[in-house]
Amino acid sequence: MNAIISASDLATALAGEAPPVLLDVRWQLSVAKAAGEPSFDGRAEYAAGHIPGAVFVDLDRELAGPPGAGGRHPLPDLEVFGAAMRRAGVSAGRPVVVYDGGQGWAAARAWWLLRWTGHPEVSVLDGGLTAWEGPLSVEAPSPEAGDFRPAPGATGLLDADGAAALARTGVLFDARAGERYRGDVEPIDRVGGHIPGAVSAPTTGNVAADGRFRPADELAARFASLGASGGTEVGVYCGSGVSGAHEVLALAVAGIPAALYVGSWSEWSSDPERPVAVGPDPQ
Repeated sequence: MNAIISASDLATALAGEAPPVLLDVRWQLSVAKAAGEPSFDGRAEYAAGHIPGAVFVDLDRELAGPPGAGGRHPLPDLEVFGAAMRRAGVSAGRPVVVYDGGQGWAAARAWWLLRWTGHPEVSVLDGGLTAWEGPLSVEAPSPEAGDFRPAPGATGLLDADGAAALARTGVLFDARAGERYRGDVEPIDRVGGHIPGAVSAPTTGNVAADGRFRPADELAARFASLGASGGTEVGVYCGSGVSGAHEVLALAVAGIPAALYVGSWSEWSSDPERPVAVGPDPQ
């Protein structure tokens, strides 16, 4: 199963004899979260209309642990995550498709977690709900419980030390906006800037104006121009491990495996002993 799926292909799959499990992960980062307030989680929008059969998944509560020393969106408790996936009908032998409102960040976080914990067939709806032209439903389904049991380690995961090392020996992409990478502004975290040696690669460069991913060859060329080619080990971080998952997804579309530093800048910058670089990318 490909990392992304078009709306037309999803419609065909849902009409088939063995449709995929469908997860709605609408969510939007709120800068107020830095003050302890919750992000917008899309639950009301889900209730107002979702792709038929989709089950709502709460990013803040089911795809992340409580904010703390590990960042704003640390890894979730695997028992909580596994229970949420089984409640949604996720099983190891059945494909899963994840979507959000269109930005792709939240859907990519769910995609990455399922892949990291061993699910073999997970796709993100390219362009999210805005790309869907089929009917919507206001009925919340009650799927048969799935059998998925998270087995972490199927894909790459970085901690702070691993990210720092990769910035020296491979390529570590910073998926945030360029102004946050440079340290011009920092609306959420303790200090602006980036991990020394990291390369600026904003997620906005991975998608076209309609929010869909650029073709695989264009993405491969983009990442090659930033140093990710020839078997180089690649990692990604962002603010709190959400938009960084979107960059890992873009790299997967380009055929480039990459690890995710889940704690990301929210964890890194919380420790005043860790070094901070500012200014433009030296490349």
